[in-house]
Amino acid sequence: MTTVQDLIDRLDAEADADADPEATPDIGIIMGSDSDLPTMEGAYDALDALGFAEQTDFHDAPDARFTYESYVVSAHRTPELMSAYGETAAARGLDVIIAGAGGKSADLPNMTASIAYPIPVIGVPVQEKSVDSVIGMPTGAPIVAVDAGKSFNAGLSAAQVLAREHDAIEARLVEYHEELQGGVADVSADLHDLGIDGFRER
Repeated sequence: MTTVQDLIDRLDAEADADADPEATPDIGIIMGSDSDLPTMEGAYDALDALGFAEQTDFHDAPDARFTYESYVVSAHRTPELMSAYGETAAARGLDVIIAGAGGKSADLPNMTASIAYPIPVIGVPVQEKSVDSVIGMPTGAPIVAVDAGKSFNAGLSAAQVLAREHDAIEARLVEYHEELQGGVADVSADLHDLGIDGFRER
């Protein structure tokens, strides 16, 4: 059985490995519980749509140039693991972290933002009641946050951070946005050209 200390030791070893940044995960996705996964899946979907690949072995990167990893990290049940994740993030090659948590005490995103600073953290409140906890950071301790449950937007925002340095990601974001625009244009034309009754019947 894997222990919390095993995971901490793994993170520490990866931080000490001095790995090639092009072969390490660019984005970290963490959540307070596996019960948050159905909400957090949107971040995976967004990154997959932009050509990212999931990296499950730190020492064996997939063929894709840009990758992400994920862990369950509880601010309340495993605070030592949360600290280790934030403290090792830069040395492990992460450029941005997406952190989701639910409940009224959704502390994982903002605590991780404090520990991993200056790496940007995008908080995802898993429920409406989590919003105040996630965004409630004092001046000087920033966090970026999306609306409750909008992890897909968190994935897009993480890619936007990386796009400032990587033209390939910027091109993928532009292409994705143009596809959205095209979809709206098609629907608008159909509504106009077919009329409301024809649009409903199509």
